[in-house]
Amino acid sequence: MKIHILGCYAATPRTFTNPTSQVLELKNQHFLIDCGEGTQVQLRKQKIKFSRINHIFISHLHGDHFYGLIGLISTFTLLNRENDLHVYGPVGIKEIILLQLKISNSYTGYNLYFHELSSTESEIIFEDEKVQVKTIPLKHRVYTNGYLFKEKNVKRKLNLEVIERYKIDTCYYQKIQFGGDVTLEDGRTIPNAELSFEPDYEKSYAFCSDTVYNEDILPIIKDVDVLYHESTFLETEAHLAEKTMHTTAKQAAQIAKNANVKNLIMGHYSTRYGNIDLFKEEAGTIFENIHLADDGKSFEF
Repeated sequence: MKIHILGCYAATPRTFTNPTSQVLELKNQHFLIDCGEGTQVQLRKQKIKFSRINHIFISHLHGDHFYGLIGLISTFTLLNRENDLHVYGPVGIKEIILLQLKISNSYTGYNLYFHELSSTESEIIFEDEKVQVKTIPLKHRVYTNGYLFKEKNVKRKLNLEVIERYKIDTCYYQKIQFGGDVTLEDGRTIPNAELSFEPDYEKSYAFCSDTVYNEDILPIIKDVDVLYHESTFLETEAHLAEKTMHTTAKQAAQIAKNANVKNLIMGHYSTRYGNIDLFKEEAGTIFENIHLADDGKSFEF
């Protein structure tokens, strides 16, 4: 599991900082989460292939989280993209993008699918044989979701040494991988625990931006391996966090602690601060395993 931070600062882009956008690598798939201005440039800088991105998740319709989307969609066309592209986001995302494509006469040469979200309850919005994605309802000034990505390792690992000893035919391999016992020709039943090993550990990643301090999300993100949580302000500006419906560094750490997550990545810093190390210092009084996001930085777990 690898997270590429393309941008992690709040509000407006600057010459040396970019608004929110990141790529999650999970189970050999690339998921783009939010798409602020500059996303294309950052993808190129980090040498992430555009063609690997088939699913884009937009948290909410504030500009610093999706103003780069129309440009990326248009560039996909210029690159002669053929793969389907799926965009998940709040109701309105389809209207915004299609209007821009219509006025600029820039319709895509590939299939573009919108999955618009409106539920205030957590729901599964994407699932294949390897990964499941569900929403994390957040509280912000507009309708907002975080996203929880979880690996699916339902197949057990074959204990080939034991299987060969019992001379079990390969036609039973799939049954064993899905937890089944095997009955031999002599009538003996060999339990699955003897024929296979536990599947790989299922890694999980939760993305939460933007939101006020909200303990309602704790049951959804409980025990995740990595939590990315916005930490726009320090405690000295807690009044601004409350006013703008954002979170402080200490509050993000408290969420991580209460949810028993293994790692916390902080980001979405207000550009009023000249030193992001202050966020780690402040949050470190509550939670230990803290990582500071920064543009161009990658984390591998």
